[in-house]
Amino acid sequence: MDAEIATWVGLFEEGRIGRRQLIGRLGAMVAVAAGCASPALAQRPGATATTFEAKGLNHLALRVTDLERTKGFYQKHLGMQVLSESRSNVFMNCGENDFVAFFKGERAGMDHYCYTIDGYDQKEAAEKLRAVGLEPELHGNRIYFDDPDGLQVQLAGPRHWPVDRDDD
Repeated sequence: MDAEIATWVGLFEEGRIGRRQLIGRLGAMVAVAAGCASPALAQRPGATATTFEAKGLNHLALRVTDLERTKGFYQKHLGMQVLSESRSNVFMNCGENDFVAFFKGERAGMDHYCYTIDGYDQKEAAEKLRAVGLEPELHGNRIYFDDPDGLQVQLAGPRHWPVDRDDD
């Protein structure tokens, strides 16, 4: 265990992990050693720490300049159907369990993408993200955080389907 501690401290000193990640990993190692947690919690040094396990790509959210044109395009060329829409967004099915969200914007581009995780609970997810040095944004029951390039990631449970709303 001493070698593992030295490796994690080294990763911290090199700037490859943050203070919260270091504390989280050291705490996990202690919990595993005390028999209070699964060995999966304290992954081997050098492995990517797993805060969550993505079960699938839940949805993709894109900004578009013309919602009607976009809706028509995806209906005509990909057979997608409207799940819900408002003056500022349209949600369209993509298979049985997934969807694409289109938001009205000044410029076209990606808004965010969402991963399905089992047992999604916003408060628990926020605590886990903060514990590894990430700052989540909470909106309603939704949670977002940025990846290293500033792309916005959302987490949701398996049955995250859109509802009519103008706040997105």
